[in-house]
Amino acid sequence: MVKIDPYKHEERWNRWKANTANGIPDISKKNSEIIKQYLHDMEHGLNVSAKSVKGGQNYIRLNSLTEKMVYYAKRFDEVYGLDDITKITEEQVMLFFSKMRKGEICRQDGKPYLSMPSFVKIFKAFWHWWQIVNRKKDMDIQDVTVDLDSRGTKPKWVYLTEEQVKRLSDSAKPHYKALIMFLYDTGIRSPTELINVKVGDLHNNYKEVNIRDEVSKTFGRRIKLMLCSDLLRKHVEYNQLKPTDYLFPIKPQTVNKYFNRLAERVFGDDMSEAGQKYKQLTMYDFRHCSCCYWLTRYKSESALKYRFGWKKSDKIHYYSELLGMKDTISEEDMFVDTTKTELEQQLSYTEKKLEISNDKIKVLEAQMKMIMVKVNEMEVGYDRA
Repeated sequence: MVKIDPYKHEERWNRWKANTANGIPDISKKNSEIIKQYLHDMEHGLNVSAKSVKGGQNYIRLNSLTEKMVYYAKRFDEVYGLDDITKITEEQVMLFFSKMRKGEICRQDGKPYLSMPSFVKIFKAFWHWWQIVNRKKDMDIQDVTVDLDSRGTKPKWVYLTEEQVKRLSDSAKPHYKALIMFLYDTGIRSPTELINVKVGDLHNNYKEVNIRDEVSKTFGRRIKLMLCSDLLRKHVEYNQLKPTDYLFPIKPQTVNKYFNRLAERVFGDDMSEAGQKYKQLTMYDFRHCSCCYWLTRYKSESALKYRFGWKKSDKIHYYSELLGMKDTISEEDMFVDTTKTELEQQLSYTEKKLEISNDKIKVLEAQMKMIMVKVNEMEVGYDRA
């Protein structure tokens, strides 16, 4: 089954490979050879670190690696005069990334880099690959990345409460009502998973959706729809969609622009609790908001991770930041285990005593009925006499 690639990552990767068959332009021949060897190995899963997932990298990752590695080749040459990125020293690496973090080395538009963790992690991954390649040649390469700081500031996003999501949906065009509530209900990855959901993936009278394994970033899952079933049914019927049709055949850029305008019209120019203005709302923000909604409702962390397609628990805090949470402690929670056990034993003893008393009452009632029958018989006999 064909998976829709909304950002054409595979096409970009294949085009780049074709265009650089004779070398990567604007960098040295040595750097070009090293980077192409690295990307070839990552595409096919060769010389991968023991800590990494085995197998070839996906096209999204390959494109990201390409962009960052060409950047390093150019900037290391500009800053240090290096035409071979593998010759960089530990001190040079530390200074380079420190200056990036401080804004002394910045983007072409003069603004500081925001995705520092990504830059650092990709260079670390490259250097560890370089160590593995040389280790197979019995050459020991120093790890110049060991002290690099891969921490970074988490991007801001738009937080919406349940009431705000409903207000937004009520104010949206009919086509977008179902989309908004589907995004909020499922917490689905958008656009990658969302755009690949077909009408045939809906089950149990629109109360469940199957996110197929082949379209998911992590694993497939079948989850319950608790908020949007009626809207989905109307959406499918109105658009006369067949089981083989895609549920939301959208253009991500168009949808995000509409969400920007809609959120500004409904909420104005205010700032949301997650640090981003409402008018900057995108499809991606609904995954955050959905996590906040379901976090207070799921009793099991593993069940919550299953719904969102997560393998690691840290994603829960990353996506929710605990927004919308409240203290749910009760007086019952204040009892220690031993106290609760004593109370439970007393309750059990009381219940048994009550059960015995009820049995005695039933016996007495039966005896009273027998006495009344005898009395009635005696009265009848007396009347005849």
